Amino acid sequence: MRLPHAALAGALILGILHGLAFAPGPFPAWLLPLLQLATFGALSRLAWRAPTLGAAVRTGAAFGAGTFIVGISWIYISLHVYAYMAAPLAALGVGLLAAYLALYPALATGVAWWLTRGGTENPSSKPAGALASALAMAAAWTGAEWLRGVLFTGFPWLNIGYAHVDGPLHGWAPLLGVYGVAFAAAFTASALAWAIAACRRPSSLAGKAGGRRWPAWAAAVLVIAAGWAASAWTWVRPHGSPLTVRLVQADIPLSDKFDPAQIWQGMDRHRSLAAPARADGRPIALTLLPETAVPVFQDQLTEEAWQEWVDSAALGGGTFVLGVAMRDARSDRDYYYNSVIALDAASSPATLASGRLAQRYDKRHLVPFGEFVPPGFRWFVDEMVMPLGDFDRGQPRQKPFDIGGQHIAMNICYEDVFGEELLPAVRPGADDPGATILANVSNLAWFGNSLALPQHLQMSRMRVRETGRPMLRATNTGMTAAVDAQARVIGELTPQTAGALDVTVQGTTGLTPYTRTGNAPILILVAAVLAALAWARRPSRTR
Repeated sequence: MRLPHAALAGALILGILHGLAFAPGPFPAWLLPLLQLATFGALSRLAWRAPTLGAAVRTGAAFGAGTFIVGISWIYISLHVYAYMAAPLAALGVGLLAAYLALYPALATGVAWWLTRGGTENPSSKPAGALASALAMAAAWTGAEWLRGVLFTGFPWLNIGYAHVDGPLHGWAPLLGVYGVAFAAAFTASALAWAIAACRRPSSLAGKAGGRRWPAWAAAVLVIAAGWAASAWTWVRPHGSPLTVRLVQADIPLSDKFDPAQIWQGMDRHRSLAAPARADGRPIALTLLPETAVPVFQDQLTEEAWQEWVDSAALGGGTFVLGVAMRDARSDRDYYYNSVIALDAASSPATLASGRLAQRYDKRHLVPFGEFVPPGFRWFVDEMVMPLGDFDRGQPRQKPFDIGGQHIAMNICYEDVFGEELLPAVRPGADDPGATILANVSNLAWFGNSLALPQHLQMSRMRVRETGRPMLRATNTGMTAAVDAQARVIGELTPQTAGALDVTVQGTTGLTPYTRTGNAPILILVAAVLAALAWARRPSRTR
């Protein structure tokens, strides 16, 4: 028996709505958690009603396809507009990626159905049936999310936890990270779906339905209440004096940014935004500029050109931190990095040109096809005609920048999507106390003024929820913003405009449980739930 086409169409539509739950626009921020829970709960209902395992898998695949076609539609812009790929081929690329990513929701719904013996609306007539089914969906979905975030270098974009940055479930983030929030969201949505379904049963079954729905209601309320209560707990405390910061957004079109005839004008534009004194006369300790603010390798700039950067930093009396493409000449070969460096009035132009700097960060998690070429895909990268397409990886733990008494842990572009990879810099190192502030530099101009920009800001805010560290963001075209230690956006620039944002940020110290343990606890929980349900599914030895 095949799942009716109407059910698959319903799953696809639910997925499309679900794809809009990860950043404000078109829906307001307060509605995003409710939208995610409602659409996911409806998916759970469809999956449980699937008559066969194959039907449950197809339900998850349709939901995932809708989610990702909408949620990552901005990739079309980078492929077609900026990488010069033909429109049909670019659309096919987005479709193929969405189809691949939809395999993970398909896996989740298939595993959840199998664990609870699906095939009917009510796998168990006992009250525990609802809870077991909700646990199965939560564990299977969270496990699939984790696999999506690690396989083939990982693509954890649109993890369902990101829909709850502002909801009551965000209190789970400092305890179990975004995957813990995802588990809580999937369990809550599924349990509520069970409870609502029980309420709608015929009156002749009202007694049994009431017995089944109350454990589900209670469990969902308990998870929400626990998240809400945990959000009130303070895991960190202020560190040092507040830092005065300037965030620069130059809004340089990609057609100009890497054009040899426009490179110098682009750097001048960055410096003109970075150098002016504050209106109140207060010194700026840190000026943060975007990824590839210097879009050529450091040794391609003369010492005179680097002196201009040093002179600009001297005007403000603080430190410039900016993205630079770095080339290290070694005995075996040249190594290339997408990097961030710090310079000030005392910096030596010769040292800057050499790249041998005391405060330097090399990107470690590279973008497939954009920053490194997976084996067998050189032809694809050649077709995209992307500049700076093959970098080397930085070390897993790199020392935070020491600026104004604060310790700034850098990350570049979508590195802040991988929450666990930021944790080593937050923890104390051999010769530093660990990061007190996180900072991201990006160039999201590849994706136009699309959902990618607010989605990325939401994920940065989740990193704040997990670590208790404020986050600074400097981007080429948006979203340039400052987020305080409570994950509140305290200042932002309008996307696709040039400007500089002056803010004051308070660094923090102290470690959340998630910062200490990473993803291990939630992965153990997922494995334990899946193992227990698989054990319970075994045929009874006695009748």
